[in-house]
Amino acid sequence: MNQYSASKDSSNTYLDHKEVVPILIGLMLGLFLAALDQTIVATAIRTIGDDLKGLSIQAWATTAYLITSTITTPLYGKLSDIFGRKPLFVWAISIFIVGSAMSAFAVSMYQLAVFRAIQGLGAGGLFTLALAIIGDIVPPRERSKYQGYFIAVFGSSSVIGPIVGGFLAGQESILGLTGWRWVFFVNVPIGLVALFVVSRTLHIPNFQRVDHAIDWWGALSLTTGLVPLLLVAQEGRIWGWTGTNSIICYVIGIVSLLLFVYFENRMQDEALLPLRLFKDKTFSLIAVIGVITGAGMFGGLAMLPLLEL
Repeated sequence: MNQYSASKDSSNTYLDHKEVVPILIGLMLGLFLAALDQTIVATAIRTIGDDLKGLSIQAWATTAYLITSTITTPLYGKLSDIFGRKPLFVWAISIFIVGSAMSAFAVSMYQLAVFRAIQGLGAGGLFTLALAIIGDIVPPRERSKYQGYFIAVFGSSSVIGPIVGGFLAGQESILGLTGWRWVFFVNVPIGLVALFVVSRTLHIPNFQRVDHAIDWWGALSLTTGLVPLLLVAQEGRIWGWTGTNSIICYVIGIVSLLLFVYFENRMQDEALLPLRLFKDKTFSLIAVIGVITGAGMFGGLAMLPLLEL
């Protein structure tokens, strides 16, 4: 039986360092998968688009992943409060592995976008649950130390991802598979190792079930708001920015986003994105900075590999 060390500032019990380390390895592997996949595809997307004859719609391969991972991130947090961290984290890794394997065998860019969206459904859980699990097993005064490892994972993936993606995409064939397909297939063995480690080591001694009202309407309205606006941004040059199809997308997108605000206001603290948070100036400022930083980072990752030097 494991012996848990009690924190001095809480009645909860936490794991000691030796017990945290194997769990941390599993969490870092899961987080590495999600973080790596944001960058590894970028340098390979030109090759992927040419091979699948869909370079003009390559943005959807990236956007689909980001949309589903973003929307599911808060949902995983609430579902894990109800059903437990470990089952949801194992589920997230499993979905990510399945999505990766499917992406590796995509035969069209539209199919790849769908499979990438499935990947994103798993990635959303990998991001949020790794941090939540550390909060459950480590006392507050020590959490920043362990979260530093997660920051290191993000930093290393930002460097390793584009290099590995470019290398794999440049190979004509690896073990019978086209080189770029390994950009996705490489996630499978890493994911299986993470799944094994997490299944064997993750035990949360002080988990307490918390019932939540899940903001499904908020998630649905956000999705139906973002997708049409992204669609018109992609196809507006062909349709015409004031064409019938574009106007339909504008209307659906704007109405859905207004409904999203309505649902968030109605759900209050159970909302996907509680609006009361924006009353805090620090939070609002960080949100704006995050948008600008994200636009620069992902915009650069998406566009620079497409430029012909």
